[in-house]
Amino acid sequence: MTATHPSRPHLKLLIAAPRGFCAGVDRAIRIVELAIVKYGAPVYVRHEIVHNKYVVDSLKAKGAVFVEELDEVPTDAPVVFSAHGVPKAVPHKAAERGLTYVDATCPLVSKVHRQAERQVEAGRHIIFIGHRGHPEVIGTLGQVPDGWMTLVETVEDVATLNPPDPEKLGFLTQTTLSVDDTAAVVAALRARFPAIQGPRGEDICYATSNRQAAVKAIARACDAVLVIGAPNSSNSLRLVEVAEREGVPTRLIQRAADIDFAWLDGTATLGISAGASAPELLVREVVDRLAERFTVDEEEVTSMTERMVFKLPHGLDSAST
Repeated sequence: MTATHPSRPHLKLLIAAPRGFCAGVDRAIRIVELAIVKYGAPVYVRHEIVHNKYVVDSLKAKGAVFVEELDEVPTDAPVVFSAHGVPKAVPHKAAERGLTYVDATCPLVSKVHRQAERQVEAGRHIIFIGHRGHPEVIGTLGQVPDGWMTLVETVEDVATLNPPDPEKLGFLTQTTLSVDDTAAVVAALRARFPAIQGPRGEDICYATSNRQAAVKAIARACDAVLVIGAPNSSNSLRLVEVAEREGVPTRLIQRAADIDFAWLDGTATLGISAGASAPELLVREVVDRLAERFTVDEEEVTSMTERMVFKLPHGLDSAST
């Protein structure tokens, strides 16, 4: 689609596909919406359901109340656990208090949790590749007893590991990591600990991998790239890194209002993508904002098609709005 105006400079937009919402984010948002329908407002949500201010504010307007700790949830109120997952202690505490709770953990994160349990059952100490302090990492570390999992972030971290038994090791990864960075860390682990056991399949989720591949597919044809996402969104930050590694100036923005037009001076072709928790509405908002300053020519570059859908939790699957 081309928006023409004789007095405006021309700007070619290469819009990466897939981009934006993944199946896990769609499911988590729907869970909160259906919980509000089923139980009535307010419904409490422990931690941001997904890392996107627009999504969080939209759910607040519908009756969601976001808190950081379970202690902030009244005894008679329902609570939803975020898509990033929570330590085992959290649902245990909710059950002890008699709280009604719904777990919106992404099924792909839950798969990593089950893998962690199996590694420990096999007597293996787990090396977990992830970003310290991220909610998904905190949730995964909380799936196994203390002392059974060690977090590493970089290849350099691998060199300093001193596991209890190098012959009884396993590794797992956060689902929203850089595909390339994680491959390097895994290679370092296998080189130093040949007996280490990894998951049968890829832990980095399909949506993270696909969005990184889609950004790679457009980056070298662009003079600059904008990634729409939150600064605390791991998968969005990885998209910025992917584009920068292709040698392209890249910025993360949350909304159209964040566009720095001075930064775009001299840009003839601009790439656009969005993290897995950024709705398509924000992509269109950015395109519309650009069209106020440029004669915009849009092209969607599709590297693959996603058809993943996750089932809703039992009890909410029959609720309707």
